[in-house]
Amino acid sequence: MIGKLKGLIDSYGEDFVILDVGGVGYQVHCSSRTLQALPSPGEAAVLSIETYVREDQIKLFGFRTDTEREWFRLLQTVQGVGAKVALAVLSTLPPAELANAIALRDKAAVSRTPGVGPKVAERIVSELKDKAPAFANVDPAVVHLAGAIDSDRAPRPVTDAISALVNLGYGQPQAAAAIAAASRSAGENAETAQLIRLGLKELAK
Repeated sequence: MIGKLKGLIDSYGEDFVILDVGGVGYQVHCSSRTLQALPSPGEAAVLSIETYVREDQIKLFGFRTDTEREWFRLLQTVQGVGAKVALAVLSTLPPAELANAIALRDKAAVSRTPGVGPKVAERIVSELKDKAPAFANVDPAVVHLAGAIDSDRAPRPVTDAISALVNLGYGQPQAAAAIAAASRSAGENAETAQLIRLGLKELAK
C-alpha cells in the first residue's frame, strides 16, 4: 500500500494532480483545498496517501497532512458518505473547522458542503461527535454544553440565553461559547437575563 508520495508536480486536473515520482506519474485525487495549496508544476510536493484497491481500479487520494487523511477515513465510517462526499466536505471545511463543527453539533456548517443535505450532515455530526473533541480546539465546556443542548439536557435559562443571542444575529457556535463562559462565571443557578448580559460581554471582548 502507498502511504506517502514525494515528487514533482507534473500537471493538474479538475480534482487530481499528477505527481512525478522518479519518472512515474501518479494520478492523485485531492480536495479542492489541497489542490489550491500545492505548488506550481515542476515544484516539489509531498502528499499523505490513502490507497483504494477495487477489482477494476486502483485509486490514490492525497492529503497535505496525516490529520486530513484521518478525517477522510473517519467521514467514510458514516453511513451514506463515500470518498467523493468525504473529499467534498474537506474541500469546504479544513480539518480544524470540521472538528469544531462536529464537536459543537454545528450541522449547518457541515451542510454547507455541496451535495451534503441536512440528513447526511446530521449523521456526520451525530456519528462522529465522540471522535471530534480529540481534534477540536474549542473549550471542552462548550463541547459539553453543545452535547447537552443537542440531547435536551441543558438547563432552560442556558438554552433561552443562547436562543436570545442567536436571535440577535450571532451564530449558534458563537452564542454557545459565550453562554458557556457566562454560565461558568455566574454559576449553575444563573437566570436567563444574567446569562445574556454576561454572554454579550464575552462576545464584545
